[in-house]
Amino acid sequence: MIGQPEFVENPENRCPVILLVDTSSSMSGAPMDALNSGLEAFKEAVLQDEQAALRVDVAIVSFGPVELVQDFVTIDQFIPLQLEAHGLTPMGEAISYALDLLENRKTTYRNNGIQYYRPWVFLITDGAPNPDSPWQQAAERLKNAEAQRKLSFFAVGVQGADMSILNQIAPPERPPLMLNGLDFRSMFLWLSDSMVRVSSSTVGGDMVALPPVGWGQIAT
Repeated sequence: MIGQPEFVENPENRCPVILLVDTSSSMSGAPMDALNSGLEAFKEAVLQDEQAALRVDVAIVSFGPVELVQDFVTIDQFIPLQLEAHGLTPMGEAISYALDLLENRKTTYRNNGIQYYRPWVFLITDGAPNPDSPWQQAAERLKNAEAQRKLSFFAVGVQGADMSILNQIAPPERPPLMLNGLDFRSMFLWLSDSMVRVSSSTVGGDMVALPPVGWGQIAT
């Protein structure tokens, strides 16, 4: 079968993850510096596992405004860019964009005969959606996708995040977590460990046991 070059060169199963990152103005300074350092640590950690480096397929969508910073690429091809903070918080639009991006990627996998694990969408925010942002509709799409086992959604709040809204967006069985300070590094190392576990499991199998979360806590 003739397929796209990336799949001819690397026909491994794919483990897709979208990092949905709030880059609004309130993230400027130390939070954005810590986030960028965390992305570097994420790449370095996944690269330590040869199989995961070929299977973990990462895309980055920033919002403030919504922008595709990095289209899907395996970790061995991933070059973290330095994200910059500016703008407002169009969270609903960003979630919808990410869901569309993911469906397009799944179609590409199928068209190229590539098997894939249940995708992850990983939201990081330090605020609340813009007042006019259609986040409720986006949350409904997420819940439907979760119910159909089309993805696993994770939400992380940084200091200042509206956790009540994140609780309405995240699935009840996976409530949002509040990051301990600006410990993005520990969070991304946890994510890399999780991706390594998923990428070494059976496609279509049960959800793997994830490592313990030491970098955040459920907000009460």
